[in-house]
Amino acid sequence: MLFLRLFPSLVPLTFSLILPHSPPQPLLLILLLFFLSLQSSLVLSPIFIQFLSSSSYSLSLPFFSSFKYFYLSAEGPVDSLTMTERVGKFGSMGIKPMGSGMSKLEALFSHPLYNMPTPPIHEDDWLLKVKPKGKARETSTQMWVSDSDIGDDSAHWNRSSDSHPPWLRFHLGISRWQLYPHLDPNMAPLAQQLSTHRIVSAVQKSGGTQLKLVMSFPNYGQAILKPMKQERDEETNFNLYYFSDFERHNAEIAAFHLDRVLGYRRIPPAVGRLVDVVTEIKDITTDHKLARTFFTSPVNNVCFYGQCSYYCSTEHAVCGRPQNLEASLAMMLPDTSLATRRSWRSPWKRSYSRSKLAVWEKDPDYCDTVKKTPPYNKGTRLVDLIDMTILDFLMGNMDRHHYETFDKFGNNTFLLHLDNGRAFGRHSTDEPSILTPLEQCCRIRRSTLLHLRLLSLPQYRLSDVMRDSLSHDPLFSVAPLLSELHLSALDRRLVTVLQTVSRCQERQRSRHGEGDDDVIYDDLCPQCHSS
Repeated sequence: MLFLRLFPSLVPLTFSLILPHSPPQPLLLILLLFFLSLQSSLVLSPIFIQFLSSSSYSLSLPFFSSFKYFYLSAEGPVDSLTMTERVGKFGSMGIKPMGSGMSKLEALFSHPLYNMPTPPIHEDDWLLKVKPKGKARETSTQMWVSDSDIGDDSAHWNRSSDSHPPWLRFHLGISRWQLYPHLDPNMAPLAQQLSTHRIVSAVQKSGGTQLKLVMSFPNYGQAILKPMKQERDEETNFNLYYFSDFERHNAEIAAFHLDRVLGYRRIPPAVGRLVDVVTEIKDITTDHKLARTFFTSPVNNVCFYGQCSYYCSTEHAVCGRPQNLEASLAMMLPDTSLATRRSWRSPWKRSYSRSKLAVWEKDPDYCDTVKKTPPYNKGTRLVDLIDMTILDFLMGNMDRHHYETFDKFGNNTFLLHLDNGRAFGRHSTDEPSILTPLEQCCRIRRSTLLHLRLLSLPQYRLSDVMRDSLSHDPLFSVAPLLSELHLSALDRRLVTVLQTVSRCQERQRSRHGEGDDDVIYDDLCPQCHSS
């Protein structure tokens, strides 16, 4: 072991000598890999990653040739990775040097699996771009001036991204593959805007089944507000059907953090905020229907209930304490006049009936039909949906009836994981039916599987990373966003997901006598992206 640590370049040779012979002893490999990977002075990540992703313990030469070797030392990555500085207490998107003082979240985001080289983004792969004023030339600019009537200083924005407000940088950073990049330095100022900037308008958002408001800021940014409906440790009533559940403000925030921890980056940034019901909603709203629903409770709390399909009545009013109201504010996506979105019905949509079952609940071979149906018959759409399924199972969200994509990118793009308010309702029980797409289709991205296995290790335990990540939200000063019982449920459900994948691989081997090629979609090699 000491010899291998002193000469890490010989590790691939050591494995090539061990593995081609008789079937390797799993315990020997585990001890060897963990010894190398858990030392504070050296993490041999590429080999460890391949071991985690392989059910047969085989390390092939093509694998070694397709990865760039780099190691993590006590001073951080030797490879030139650009790490941003931490900006204030919001977002916590930066990385401190590797060492004993590194948090769980920082250690996770420093891992090579989260910093693998990505292909360049071409011009057509950006959702939006700034249109220059007049003829395109070096000195041309587009200048927008915020409304001086609302008392905010004039903001001059031009083609330089440094001059854009955080919400616009977020919009301009959306690509074909994700909503924002890993370690995005814009996350901190964006979170700060959502949690602290002055609110100049509040109106009720049309559509939907429960109360939500559109909040506007002086620099034209907008966010969706969902108010606090129930306490953190309160579980959903077991007698309620999933379509009758409350939407929770902390679920929207926790879903954003979980999505980021999983490496998806498909949920718009969501931040907690204490909102003054009077000065930041009642006094500034131009929505007369909303204004008519305000009242003062018998204990002098200011309340309102708005107009919606469910839970918009005096019996289900949202109340401040006496004026302060906990809420989530999620950054709005670009207006549909600039970037249209398409809504897709999920093949595994529930019946939303108290008595009827959906087709997938009665047909165990239902996925065979889905695989033959566009857009699931080619490209990454099926594994994209499996990614969303895993996210929903981890947070107990049964309300995923539709999903959306950006029209500009056609079928070759990621799925937007929107509207997660009904997640994190129960921690004491799991809902296995949410995992049905994975169970029936037995298909998963290799990168997703690697992230999940990494998050199952003690040093990167999912509950610990989530606890750390959520501690940076402004509402953490009031109370933790997720209770310890909800955090423990994440670890328990993660084990279930990995067990489901293992069963799929076992079924594959029993039927075809070969590896896990049909189970794992290998998205880590360039040739696998062409489809």
